[in-house]
Amino acid sequence: METVNIAALLITMAAVFSYLNYRFIKLPTSIGIMLIAIIMSLSLVLLDFFEIVNVYGYASLLFKSIDFNKTLLHGMLSFLLFAGSLHINLNDLIKHKWVIAVLSTFSVAMSTFIVSVLAWLVFALLGIKMPFIYFLLFGALIAPTDPVAVMGILKTAGASKSLETKIAGESLFNDGVAVVVFLLFFGLLTKGEGITFGNTILLFVKEALGGIVFGLTVGWISYRMLKSVDNYQVEILLTLALVMGGYALADALHISGPIAIVVAGLLIGNKGRYLAMSDNTRERLDSFWELMDEILNAVLFLLIGLEILVVTIAKPYLFAGLLIIPAVLLARFISVGLPITLMRPFFKFSPNAIKIMTWGGLRGGISVALVLSLPPGPQREALLTVTYIVVIFSILIQGLTIKHLISGKLK
Repeated sequence: METVNIAALLITMAAVFSYLNYRFIKLPTSIGIMLIAIIMSLSLVLLDFFEIVNVYGYASLLFKSIDFNKTLLHGMLSFLLFAGSLHINLNDLIKHKWVIAVLSTFSVAMSTFIVSVLAWLVFALLGIKMPFIYFLLFGALIAPTDPVAVMGILKTAGASKSLETKIAGESLFNDGVAVVVFLLFFGLLTKGEGITFGNTILLFVKEALGGIVFGLTVGWISYRMLKSVDNYQVEILLTLALVMGGYALADALHISGPIAIVVAGLLIGNKGRYLAMSDNTRERLDSFWELMDEILNAVLFLLIGLEILVVTIAKPYLFAGLLIIPAVLLARFISVGLPITLMRPFFKFSPNAIKIMTWGGLRGGISVALVLSLPPGPQREALLTVTYIVVIFSILIQGLTIKHLISGKLK
């Protein structure tokens, strides 16, 4: 099917599912859409199993034609990150910069190692053999909290401003760091490159620090251009160019596009919105990016729900996924809890910050997109199933209960 027709189908389904959720289910929009998509996917599987209607084969073939990895990481992600960072207060972020820096780097590395070991033990227990490099890759792709999923929940969770800034800041930056770690292990898998301290630091500097410098550069250029005009159509187009062109150029330069767009978004959202825009432009720009965020969120969570049509759900993989859910939560608890405990004498944290950040560490589309980038084979199928189970649990169970946890713990 042509790209335009696939886009039309996805938008139509997202709109219909959004309507059904609003009228009958009344869950948060993104989660409701994903739940309906999962129910529809499972219904197609059951209809095919009982040979009632032969629609599953066609639907599966259709959605296999959608490159989820490319669609998210090289398409939707830049828009979602920019929209999310546009409304983050830079002063609040700077106030908690050291905490966010530790949580988005040290915690990611610690979580990657812990998950890798625990996943290896689970697979060994179930008799599933796999080279350890795949467990390192799984640890890296499941370690970061997804900014799209996290920030969508935080909008209505009612957390304190300090805790919200820490969670949002961590989720915006740790995905870029995790992608760097993932690429390091992916290079070892595909090219046989040895992991040394030198090339690890070099890759991190090039990807992460390069992304920061590049984001500041293109953000500043965009800010100066925005300041020189007073026309909301032109200014919205400039932000679109920044997001699309900036991400594409960062990708071509082999530096972190996600980090670059987050930095550029923070610059435009703080300095640009108040010093380079009229009230009319600011209002229209905010409305445009809020709408863009809602539409792409709806499509992303629809795709996550429909991804079940391309997942091979074998019993051993299913059991592995269910066992790895507590392993991932344990890794999150340790990787967040240890740094926060060590930083408490120097920085202020909410009394139940560790519990809330552990349960609020949602995984989403980025994890699915990264696992789909692995080379085809039984290892990819196993890790795809496990990743999908963790993501679904994270969004449906953690996502729907984190608000109650926060309200209960912060009274």
